[in-house]
Amino acid sequence: MTYTRARSDGVLSRTLKAVRSLEDFESVARRTLPAPIFGYIHASADGQAAAQTNRDAFGEFEFLPRFLRDVSERSTAVDVLGHRYAAPFGIAPMGLSALSAYRGDLVLAEAAGALGLPMVMSGSSLIPMEAVSQANPDAWFQAYVTGDTDRNAALVDRVAKAGFKTLVITVDVQAQPNLEFAVKSGFMAPLRPSIRLAWEGVTHPRWLAGTCLRTLALHGMPHFENSDARRGAPILSRSVTRDFSDRGSFSFKHLASIRRQWHGHLIVKGILTADDACRVAAEGIDGIIVSNHGARQLAGTRPPIKALPEIVSACPQLPVMLDSGVRRGTDVLKALALGAKMVFVGRPFAYAAAGGGMAGVQHGARLLSNEISQCMAMLGLTNLLDVPRGCIAHRDGRPIDQLAQHQL
Repeated sequence: MTYTRARSDGVLSRTLKAVRSLEDFESVARRTLPAPIFGYIHASADGQAAAQTNRDAFGEFEFLPRFLRDVSERSTAVDVLGHRYAAPFGIAPMGLSALSAYRGDLVLAEAAGALGLPMVMSGSSLIPMEAVSQANPDAWFQAYVTGDTDRNAALVDRVAKAGFKTLVITVDVQAQPNLEFAVKSGFMAPLRPSIRLAWEGVTHPRWLAGTCLRTLALHGMPHFENSDARRGAPILSRSVTRDFSDRGSFSFKHLASIRRQWHGHLIVKGILTADDACRVAAEGIDGIIVSNHGARQLAGTRPPIKALPEIVSACPQLPVMLDSGVRRGTDVLKALALGAKMVFVGRPFAYAAAGGGMAGVQHGARLLSNEISQCMAMLGLTNLLDVPRGCIAHRDGRPIDQLAQHQL
């Protein structure tokens, strides 16, 4: 089967030329998207403070730059899970991407593939996983699983047949979160036609014509395509809430079952404590993503950048990665100095796809990559294969090694 591919025009629009950092994409998306769609992407748990906490945590670490070193030739490449990537960041899994950008998952996958970056496809996506694997054979697949072993096994089998080599299991979704901002913006699941929703479409004509109507005309009503081994419910179906409400029964025994079945790389995402990290490591997984789901699940959780040192220390045999709150090249270097092998960025790339399609995502990735290279020069680094902890310190003066001993 041949799938419709996303496309990049290759020339930056006037809007994208004005974007100078990943953070600038938020205002572009706010203007482009209907309020309910923007609200869904932007929301964090119990209001918006939790997402800001993730950002603020990066400010607790300070750089110790090194000068008088030849840094004229620098490489941002890193090796993770036997694969060399062009930069130490990738695109995090984001559900409903095809609501905010036409064929959104394909846009993200193809942009990442073209630039040599990892991209993780969300299990809550509206594009069949087979299409994304065809567009980017190196993409990773992220699954939301349940306590139903047979259901999980069927899904894992489908992921393998689709050609994915890396499976990411997200574990911090035991219950539906309280995304107040999304609800106040008019978003609901299932989506329901309303006068407000119609008005939002009419007043955002670029999205209405370029994403909504184009999708309906060429592909029909979007469905949740990858929650199970078979196609899921359409986004307007009343069964959507039911389909996504039974993840609280997933446990270590189910993870062990998936490990026995899955022969590729297996990553667990959503870990925030050394104890959980050690327990999932004991199941034979291949990597950990330290994450609080972009602050979308439980308000008040520890920011991942603060949990990172002790998890790296607890599992030195595994590549430990990070997402949640990364926006700048300085954030990336701080995470690498604390032991992360890779970081993932979510919302800004969703905004970039909404505001500029393929060109927007690629522009955002290049901006971040350039910031990383500039930061490397200031820190006296020529490669990222082993970023020294000595290039950062906690702002209260504690050595980084102490932070790995459960003292932060």
